[in-house]
Amino acid sequence: MSGHSKWANIKHKKERTDSKRGKIFTKIGREIAVAVKEGGADPDANSKLKDVIAKAKSNNMPNDTIERSIKKAAGELGDINFESIVYEGYGPGGVAVIVEALTDNRNRTASDIRHSFDKNGGALGATGCVAWMFERKGVLAIEKTDGVDEDALMLTALEAGALDIDDSDDVLEITTDIASFSAVYEALEKSGYIFLFAEIQMVPENTVELSEDNETSVQKLLDMLDDNDDVQNVYHNAVL
Repeated sequence: MSGHSKWANIKHKKERTDSKRGKIFTKIGREIAVAVKEGGADPDANSKLKDVIAKAKSNNMPNDTIERSIKKAAGELGDINFESIVYEGYGPGGVAVIVEALTDNRNRTASDIRHSFDKNGGALGATGCVAWMFERKGVLAIEKTDGVDEDALMLTALEAGALDIDDSDDVLEITTDIASFSAVYEALEKSGYIFLFAEIQMVPENTVELSEDNETSVQKLLDMLDDNDDVQNVYHNAVL
C-alpha cells in the first residue's frame, strides 16, 4: 500500500486496494496480530491496535473480520513470530522510499526488497538514509459529495485535534499528529463521514518531480514492493 498523502497517490492506493482486497485484508490481519501481541486485545488500552482498526475500517474490512482477527491473535500469541523491519532507499530520480515489513524470515525479506530496488533502477540504503525526510502523521481522506457539509466537517476535525485540512479537487484531506489521530477519526466516524483512507503514514516534508521515464520506473518499483507479501506499507516522496 504505497503512497504519500496527496490525493493522486491516495486514489492510486484505493484503486489497488479495490482490485486486491483479499491480499490487503491479509496484510492488515497481520498488523492486527502483531499489535495484539505487543499491547493486548483491548483497543481502548492499545493505541496501536486502535490505529490499525481505523486503517482496517477505511479499507472496508468487515467488523466481524476485524473481531475474528483480534480474537485469533489473542488466542494464538505463541504462534506469532513476525518481526517488524523498516528498509530505506532511493528509487529512480532520487526518490526517497521507506518500506515497512513484517516478516518471519529476515534474510528472505531483505533479499526480496533489495532485488526490487535493483531491478527497477533504485538502491537500498542504510537505516536513516531517508527517514529524516519524512514525519509520521495521521492522514484521513473524505470525498466531497453532495451530502458532505465541508464547513461542519472541518470544524469537527479541528475541534478533535486535526493539524491541517487540505481542500484538494474532490477530496478533503485531514492531517493529524499521531496522538490525535484516533480522536479525529472517531469524531468524524461518529458524525457519519465515510473515509476514502485513514491511517498513520510517513509523510514527506518535500516532494520530487520526475521525468516520464523515471516516473514509470518508480511506479514499477512501488508496485513490485506492494506485491511482496512481507511488505505492509511503502512510503515515498515522488509526485505521481
